Amino acid sequence: MDYDVIVVGGGPVGMMLAGELALADVKVCVLEKLEATTPYSRALSIHPRTLEIMDLRGLKSELLKIGKTLPTGHFAGLETRLDFTVIDSSSNYSLFIAQSETEKALELRAKELGADIRRGIDVLSVTQSSDCVEVIASGDTGQITLTAAYAIGADGAGSIVRKQANIAFNGTDATLTAVQGDVVFKSPPKTTVVSSFNEKGMIMIVPVSKELHRVVFIDPERNSIPKDEPVTLEELRSGMIRMLGDDYGISDPYWMTRFGNATRQAERYREGRLFLAGDAAHIHFPAGGQGMNVGLQEAMNLGWKLAAEVKGWAPEDLLDSYHAERFPVNTTLLRNTKVQTLLFGTDFSPTAIHLRSMISDLLLSPDANYRLASQIAAVDVQYNVRENVSSHLLNGRRLAEIKLRSQNGDVFSSYELFREGKYVLLNLASDKITETIVSNLQHQHFKFASATLSDQVNGWEDVHTALIRPDGYIAWAVSVAEADVISRIELGIKQISRG
Repeated sequence: MDYDVIVVGGGPVGMMLAGELALADVKVCVLEKLEATTPYSRALSIHPRTLEIMDLRGLKSELLKIGKTLPTGHFAGLETRLDFTVIDSSSNYSLFIAQSETEKALELRAKELGADIRRGIDVLSVTQSSDCVEVIASGDTGQITLTAAYAIGADGAGSIVRKQANIAFNGTDATLTAVQGDVVFKSPPKTTVVSSFNEKGMIMIVPVSKELHRVVFIDPERNSIPKDEPVTLEELRSGMIRMLGDDYGISDPYWMTRFGNATRQAERYREGRLFLAGDAAHIHFPAGGQGMNVGLQEAMNLGWKLAAEVKGWAPEDLLDSYHAERFPVNTTLLRNTKVQTLLFGTDFSPTAIHLRSMISDLLLSPDANYRLASQIAAVDVQYNVRENVSSHLLNGRRLAEIKLRSQNGDVFSSYELFREGKYVLLNLASDKITETIVSNLQHQHFKFASATLSDQVNGWEDVHTALIRPDGYIAWAVSVAEADVISRIELGIKQISRG
């Protein structure tokens, strides 16, 4: 075979997958139609959980050099913002950064790790047999045929991988459209962000760069225009005047587009040797800036699992756990984007305005605000544990960064242990029990670390040993109070490997 894995689609999700697979020494190829990274950026935000997984791989610091941190997010553009600063995370903020910059950083990482990135390649067909996948594509040199053990469709809403795998894309068509334009303002607004909802429509304006502002609005007079109809500068200008009473001297459009609220999810994320990720698996109205974020999170989920299968050590049901874990997460995502669309896109009556005001007031409650903030930030995701090694409250939860103290007294971040993309077996009990077990089992696909907590951390005070997955979720934790610590640790280690 030519490759272990072929990734169809080289956007941020495809590049994240390529990097994760290459990190595990998997021979991976990305096939992308575009000759270069698109300069147009649909996504402008990286939310807390995505920043955490970037931090696990050492990428966050580079992205912070490019983007701007913001302490809040939003739900349906309501006046009361979602407070990310109260989230238990070292990334308790959103990073405002163009999608193109995120994609470039992920592509560079994938290349440095050895992934083969092939641009200007149009995939024509994807078929599978019992032992391989065949991809037929065309490029400057003509038609090519490539084979791999597996293929991943990260190729967007019109995914050829999904279609040729005969996976249903269930959901609803668009019932409304919105417009977006990246433009120059001769007289920019005095505030950094403009957000307004009134009987004339909904509009948001944010700076994209020193030169450009992004205008997004839903105009009730034009919200049934087909998505494919081009947006004009005059449409943007007239909408701004009608909703805001000012067009800020709009000129020089860089990018204008129309988008709808079609909401669909693939019936399954795997069909044999074919997988789906990102927009190939789900589409929705871009409410709350969640789309790219969840795509990157599922790339992190799938990457290490597929690498484990390629390398021959994955437990029998590991690949199926990708759909089992991510499908419910994205079902919740689609529900919250539908609710947001209902709140800011379907009704501009005085009653709707009053409803928005009531919900905005409710978000002044810290508990209510935190609930929605944690959902948008994706820090509320929890997975089922594979088998009952223990009943610890940490099981299945994400690893928030904790500070550890090494045996020689140095303080370091728990996230530093995940740079190699392996399981981390973390012993906090200052004993030799776990180390002895590890030396006897000779596992090569996890990293062992013995340390103590540098500071008191809620939920970790009683932990003897924890096994944390490569994507930063806790497989299990065993308490020092357990009567049979050794047998539980041995069982938990054996669960992660075939045989």
